[in-house]
Amino acid sequence: MANLKLKGGVITGNQLDEVLAYCKEQACALPAVNVIGSNSIAAALQSAKEAKAPVIIQFSNGGAVFNAGKFADNTDQRAAVAGAVSGAYHIRRMAELYGVPVILHTDHAAKKLIPWVEGMVAEGEEFYKSNGEPLFSSHMLDLSEEPLEENLEISAKMLERMAKIDMTLEIELGITGGEEDGVDNSDVDNSKLYTQPQEVLQSYDALVNVGKFTVAAAFGNSHGVYKPGNVVLKPSILRDSQEFIAKERGLGEKPVFFVFHGGSGSSRDEIREAVGYGAIKFNIDTDTQWAFTQPIVKYVEENSAYLQSQIGNPEGDDKPNKKKIDPRAWLHLGEKGVVKRLYQAFDDLNAVNKFDF
Repeated sequence: MANLKLKGGVITGNQLDEVLAYCKEQACALPAVNVIGSNSIAAALQSAKEAKAPVIIQFSNGGAVFNAGKFADNTDQRAAVAGAVSGAYHIRRMAELYGVPVILHTDHAAKKLIPWVEGMVAEGEEFYKSNGEPLFSSHMLDLSEEPLEENLEISAKMLERMAKIDMTLEIELGITGGEEDGVDNSDVDNSKLYTQPQEVLQSYDALVNVGKFTVAAAFGNSHGVYKPGNVVLKPSILRDSQEFIAKERGLGEKPVFFVFHGGSGSSRDEIREAVGYGAIKFNIDTDTQWAFTQPIVKYVEENSAYLQSQIGNPEGDDKPNKKKIDPRAWLHLGEKGVVKRLYQAFDDLNAVNKFDF
């Protein structure tokens, strides 16, 4: 099959449907990287350019606030909305500059963060009026801590609104363990880490006639990276859910688009198995944080003698240190670290050179 041809820029609506369907058919998936500003955005775009595949760029609520500036007033989620929206405009412009197709997304939003999502959807509605497409490609509602019926009722209402502007909704079933963006599920009941096929079917039935959606079904996933044996992944849950829904509703194979949360630290075999069962999106954050930080740590260690003052270093008491203390010197090293780690993710996901743009 020929590679799917795309243009640089943000992917929305029917084109997003085409990309996700192509990924499922090709048994590949796309990395979804959490960004917090222009440095991580640039790294994500460069890695996608090198991998010749689209990238999913997403803001968490905390990442959006950070992009706005932690000094900003976040009353009623105003900083989170502003940070995400300004980031979306920046990504749109830069995606065209880099010539890279981007799926623009926002990450976990628990019930208390629904005003954040509503604020972004409102911005998307205004953007749609002028441009015929939404500002973002998709948003996520993570109501996995609520009863399933409430989760699906609220999600359906949000999806009904989003569908009017050609947006896709990501929902979560079961709970992703570990800690992420201030939400700590480290001590959650182990049974909640594994979604049952009946729950996926119930979600499918609730949303399939409302709009387009993806499902982050828990199969032992955990945010962060832990010692081997502490996290037991069961990708077979995705397989069983696909087969169950296909049988119960008389559908073709793999009717659901699944999302792999807590992907950092996962083995290549685990990743490929999940992708084979219809996971088309792979969240990665902890690994890219580490990849950004480590080159900077090394830089500081190697240049410590030049970072103690503005003037004076081993080359002479009157020698300036401007070039060494310039943040651009070490921030770009962090960007390069993320590019390398994300390229590895594209490769693990079988996505390298699967697209033309």
